[in-house]
Amino acid sequence: MILFLVMILAGCMAETSSPNPEGLTFASWNVQTFFDGVEAGNEYDEFRESRGWTPEKYQARLVAFGNAVEKMPAPDIFVLIEVENTGVLQDLIAGPLKNQQYRYSFFGVNAGFSQGIGILSRFPFTETKIHSLTGASGTTPRPMVEVRIERNEAPVVLFACHWKSKLGDAATTELLRRDSARILVRRLRELYAEDPNIPVVIMGDLNENYDEFYRSGILTAILPDDEAAAELAQDHDNFLIISDQKPPVSSNFPPEFPVLYSPWGNELTGGSYVYRDQWETIDHILLSAGCFDTIQWDFDSCEVLNQEPFASNAGIPVAYNPRTGNGLSDHLPLFLRFKFSFP
Repeated sequence: MILFLVMILAGCMAETSSPNPEGLTFASWNVQTFFDGVEAGNEYDEFRESRGWTPEKYQARLVAFGNAVEKMPAPDIFVLIEVENTGVLQDLIAGPLKNQQYRYSFFGVNAGFSQGIGILSRFPFTETKIHSLTGASGTTPRPMVEVRIERNEAPVVLFACHWKSKLGDAATTELLRRDSARILVRRLRELYAEDPNIPVVIMGDLNENYDEFYRSGILTAILPDDEAAAELAQDHDNFLIISDQKPPVSSNFPPEFPVLYSPWGNELTGGSYVYRDQWETIDHILLSAGCFDTIQWDFDSCEVLNQEPFASNAGIPVAYNPRTGNGLSDHLPLFLRFKFSFP
């Protein structure tokens, strides 16, 4: 397997201040195929001019997005999944989000793929990377974006992810998600070798439930700290171990395997996506042990934004309809808060 690191775009402007000087906030949202108003040939069919997609509909969607964001706590770092290009990020910053003070942006997309990952930030990035992987099971179709942000000389590393969906052969798609997990495991070990206490945040759409192992009974890309999972995972290295303990520790896996805290089933309940009338927990916040350090960054809280306008009265995501221009996204945003715990 070959690991590719490609720098795509990093913006640099004068630093701005956070509305919350005693903390740091993150949001992650799969915004459901946010295409611009220019047809370039790589769009999905419903976003082509022949199907009624227009620049005016794109502009209206920008406005609707901005109106929705005004109803949520303003995050310092905003991860946007399924964005077509850097132009969409810049249109958001210059238009509906111009009062949110996002002075920095970073975007990553794999060659030939029509959607990418964007990150908006109030603080500068001190390091940026894009990870993609080609292996025996194919090329991971979506990149993982890594950025490092520092405040008061205290770093936090963010991975923004969009893993392979379950569309297609189940065994093949699971292998691709496990390939993506392998990238993260490798990078976590490299980061921990430099600083064992580095706070690491993983956010995005992993297309896998936090309890996928129990649902499927097979070796999945996300595994619980469970004896049966540990037994099945022997001689493998392409999965993330999640724990419900704060800070995360493992009782069943060897110490060389990184363990991450998942708030699903604890702070986060219900789900962020609905499939066949059932809640799914495929959007994630995963935190390293360094996120529970009371002398630097310290985890405070997180939530699913399951209220209007992101959700209906019944709490279901209001999917975007490109034909009518109604709705926002078929996913709900996740919000994360850190406390500023310096002496």
